[in-house]
Amino acid sequence: MIHRPLGPQRTDDGRFHFLVWAPNARQVEVRLIERDQVSPLKPIAQGYHAGYVDASYGERYLYRLDGERERPDPASRCQPDGVHGPSQIVDPTFSWSDAGWSPPSLRNTIFYEMHIGTFTPEGTFEAVIPHLERLHDLGVTALNIMPIGQFPGPRNWGYDGVYLYAPHVDYGGTLGFKRLVDAAHGAGLAVYLDVVYNHLGPEGNYLWDYGPYFTTRYQTPWGPALNFDGRGSDEVRRFFIDNAIYWLDQFHVDGFRIDATHALFDFSAVPFLEALGAAVHDWAARHDRRVFLIAENDRSSRRLVLPTALGGAGMDGQWLDDLHHALHNALTGETDGYYADYGDFALLPKVLRERFAYSGQYSPYRQRRHGTPAGDIPADRYVVAAQNHDQVGNRMLGERLSALTDFDGLKLSAALIACSPYVPLLFMGEEYGETAPFLFFTSHGDAELIAAVRAGRREEFADFDWRGEPPDPQAEETFLRSKLDHELRERDHHAILYQLYRHLLALRRERPALTNPHPQATVIHADLNTRILCMERHAEDDALRIYLNFNLTEYAVLRLDTRSTWRKILDGHERAWCTDASTIATAPDRIAPGQAEVRLPPRGFAIYDDVPEETSA
Repeated sequence: MIHRPLGPQRTDDGRFHFLVWAPNARQVEVRLIERDQVSPLKPIAQGYHAGYVDASYGERYLYRLDGERERPDPASRCQPDGVHGPSQIVDPTFSWSDAGWSPPSLRNTIFYEMHIGTFTPEGTFEAVIPHLERLHDLGVTALNIMPIGQFPGPRNWGYDGVYLYAPHVDYGGTLGFKRLVDAAHGAGLAVYLDVVYNHLGPEGNYLWDYGPYFTTRYQTPWGPALNFDGRGSDEVRRFFIDNAIYWLDQFHVDGFRIDATHALFDFSAVPFLEALGAAVHDWAARHDRRVFLIAENDRSSRRLVLPTALGGAGMDGQWLDDLHHALHNALTGETDGYYADYGDFALLPKVLRERFAYSGQYSPYRQRRHGTPAGDIPADRYVVAAQNHDQVGNRMLGERLSALTDFDGLKLSAALIACSPYVPLLFMGEEYGETAPFLFFTSHGDAELIAAVRAGRREEFADFDWRGEPPDPQAEETFLRSKLDHELRERDHHAILYQLYRHLLALRRERPALTNPHPQATVIHADLNTRILCMERHAEDDALRIYLNFNLTEYAVLRLDTRSTWRKILDGHERAWCTDASTIATAPDRIAPGQAEVRLPPRGFAIYDDVPEETSA
């Protein structure tokens, strides 16, 4: 294994050492654009080419392969002229001010998923910085930033990235991202980066010219799979593992959300995902850092978050979309597409108890058995959301939950996510009921690709009963419509919802029962006929009951045996959380021993505190 970093690295004598893996080329040269100077690299072991070049920070360069094709650096740190232009040598120095910083444990984390381009009018890393203190005050503890690797044009979700080491120039590049991370740590916020290691985008992807980065043995929904288990796969793995270490070392990120790990095809003895986790955790241990890996995966497999010693993949956590799907169905009644599997209200309490909705049963949507039991796994291994970029943005019209349910439904959703056994994630703007859609947008430069994306977008909605035409992904207007309006949080019901989120997240922070991940620390009671449930959360000296009525039109009553007194501490239908006096209809203030009955209005919730015996008399 060649241990020098990929790309250009400045040496003590002022020159730059270039290293690139290019087994498909017999000869590789570096062409410095400004000087029009060409320097040959020497072939070395395992398909690498390396050499020293007189150059300076800021210079642009291309690799010339076999004297013909000129291509950007696969490990480029900056693409100032876009995905087809030359790479740029970047000065890595930065005056960090986050010494001693450490992110919170997952059980104490509140994620906030953010798309840099639409979070602010400017759409840059540095434009986020003025919002950090507010997010911390809201109760957020970690930013979850959607992919930032250089993608085609100025507009994209980020999953079409083709230069995974290069922070997107329109967002502010290397310096802008470092400033954001440093400021976030100063504001008490961790930074998690969404990374895409299952495919590269279709435009500007020149890895084919360098070596066997891809394989035709497997296929992903986005094209050929990456070669993680065939000939040359050691170096492909190295490229992506080094990328993760690069973000940790050079940008001080605290963890990763790893996109679509079910599309990582690798049947070797130690699969790539396991190797990635081991390398990242080893690096963190050697640098006295706390780093977390959160996987997205649609297989409902308990193995993902088990330690490698127990045959697992060694991830620290995974996204649990089952809770979103069950909650979404309960609030909206939608049963199109994959929501067909979640039409039974019983699945909502099941997910709260057992992690996965399907633990080996037959899935009508998939038309096969699906999932594994996972109720014994600690709850802080799972990240849940009522909204995220996938579930909002992959709707034809990009509707947020604010367009699909009423104000009471938004409050009910907030209470469930904030008080669930799992790690909460908010999607930007959710905290005040943002009304702008989050649409799918691109800015490709290839006409045939643009047409293919438009057609593919229509095909994606075949399983859903959605009418009309999807907004044009390529149109700038589609992107602009997705920008947040932060001023909404100061007005009308948006201000009330914002304060409710702030109150709920403070409660989660202050009450140990709400962050206890032990499987026995949560008891779920439910009346499936009336669609009311109660989450009873416990810690050693703390207990709460969270009653939630998912009957959208009628009052519902839940009767539970109780031997102690429960005092109401929050009610979603109290005056403080209502816009209209006619909607005020509160649950009882106390539940006495033996009373055992709580009556809630439609889409209502109430939270009760277990009162110690000496104070309940």
